[in-house]
Amino acid sequence: MALIVFRGGFRTNHLLLRRTFLFSARRDSSLLCTIQQHHQRSRYNVRAESLQATESKTSSKSIQMATKELVEKKTRGYEAIIGIETHVQLSTITKAFCSCPYTYGSQPNTTICPICMGLPGTLPVLNSKVVEFAVRLGLALNCELSVASKFDRKQYFYPDLPKGYQISQFDIPIARKGYVDVDLPVEFGGGHRRFGITRVHMEEDAGKLLHSESESYSQVDLNRAGVPLLEIVSEPDMRSGIEAAEYAAELQRLVRYLGVSNGNMQEGSLRCDVNVSVRPIGQLEFGTKVEIKNMNSFSAMNRAIDYEISRQIQLHNKGQVDQIVQETRLWDEGTQKTFTMRKKEGLADYRYFPEPDLPEVVLTKDFIDQIRQSLPELPEEKRRRYENLGLSMQDVLFLANDSSVADFFDATLENGADVKLAANWIMGDIAAYMKNEKLSINELKLTPQELSELIASIKNGTISGKIGKEILTELISKGGTVKQLIEEKDLVQIVDPAAIEALVDKVIAANPKQLQQYRAGKTKLQGFFAGQVMKESKGKANPVLLNKILAEKLNCPS
Repeated sequence: MALIVFRGGFRTNHLLLRRTFLFSARRDSSLLCTIQQHHQRSRYNVRAESLQATESKTSSKSIQMATKELVEKKTRGYEAIIGIETHVQLSTITKAFCSCPYTYGSQPNTTICPICMGLPGTLPVLNSKVVEFAVRLGLALNCELSVASKFDRKQYFYPDLPKGYQISQFDIPIARKGYVDVDLPVEFGGGHRRFGITRVHMEEDAGKLLHSESESYSQVDLNRAGVPLLEIVSEPDMRSGIEAAEYAAELQRLVRYLGVSNGNMQEGSLRCDVNVSVRPIGQLEFGTKVEIKNMNSFSAMNRAIDYEISRQIQLHNKGQVDQIVQETRLWDEGTQKTFTMRKKEGLADYRYFPEPDLPEVVLTKDFIDQIRQSLPELPEEKRRRYENLGLSMQDVLFLANDSSVADFFDATLENGADVKLAANWIMGDIAAYMKNEKLSINELKLTPQELSELIASIKNGTISGKIGKEILTELISKGGTVKQLIEEKDLVQIVDPAAIEALVDKVIAANPKQLQQYRAGKTKLQGFFAGQVMKESKGKANPVLLNKILAEKLNCPS
């Protein structure tokens, strides 16, 4: 449990004295006050929809390549400069500065208190889990951690921000100067990219406006007010919509692997604001940047950025560069265009100053080391390991996309399964079943051990691949063991040459017309005969042995 040490005094008669949050792994101070640990929500199940991004990439390669070529043609002579501000909602049980819970979908204004409502006289109390999660993410993003950081007030007015300011971090964020490594999809030429991370800082979320569809008013829901966020600010290192989308997707994978957030864009748990500008190639100074909001998927982000790049280039080509102004634009999915929302505020408009009601946050070496040692294998590390196993990049990107799928794959290999066969079964029949039934891999009745046993049974000839698919369907939906199903259903593959020969003779004798056509030159009819033999054997005939004996019989003139 992380500890707070109040150094130099504490609050007496509402007099604010100097205080410091000390996050340490040891009890080495005389005056200790523990912060209640807000345990991470139970491990979430990432559903099969998270695999759809990877599947869609492989299923529409020609369309994506055409899009890539079109974008390259439109941007000829210009370079796009793209940076992203990503807000990650943390999976803590309670909010950042009070004990109110937060559950997505709760009835409006049912999880609020005077602190998150911003009522006068209330005082925030820092949730220690927010600091722990910030350190976890900072380390995973290869950042330098600030041993001492502080909170600041960011002043601005929104109807859903009752205090009139947001508690955030300004000049001393908890982490800075990091990077993230990304592998681009194969259909976009592949390749490895490294994008810089400017900073990671802690802050609270605002509430939410509920707009009436039939009337001219909006209602305020403060359930989300005070929910802890980590804002990740990238360097302006991206140059296309696909690079930006893949960067954001990598952040989603990362926070899910770390367990700090569910990363669900549809719930607002991961929100990206993209800054886009263009400049003639060779120009050193940046162009005027435009911020894009309202993108609820990575594909929408890709399209929004590419549209905005094209819009700005057209203005350049028309000599209307002055019409590119610093503003916030919204992406409209219906028209596939961006449109102006508001002029963009500058830093001076926010009037930052240190938060007087919260002490600085001090991290000890022991606290950081404990978190560093607890980090799981991260997506980039997993992709490199899978590459070293001999898998293609397409396989690697699919398997490492979801930590639950990757864990299932790893467990299957630990039970002795062939690497490529295990990947094929998971990416094929298992992924298709998950998608159709909308289940996570953890919700299947199939275990990694039984998948490994199934693969071994096919490899050693006990059952055929066709029967293997039938067994897999039963294992996924009902459970059980491979050996049990083989015995109960009498599915052992026929490998006796004499038994297969008898089946072949029977089928040939029953189809003299097809035999005559085959020997007259229609050799494709061998597939017809093979199918009839498999039907006769109820799918149990060994395919290799069957085709060998069948070819000999069909080509024998006697």
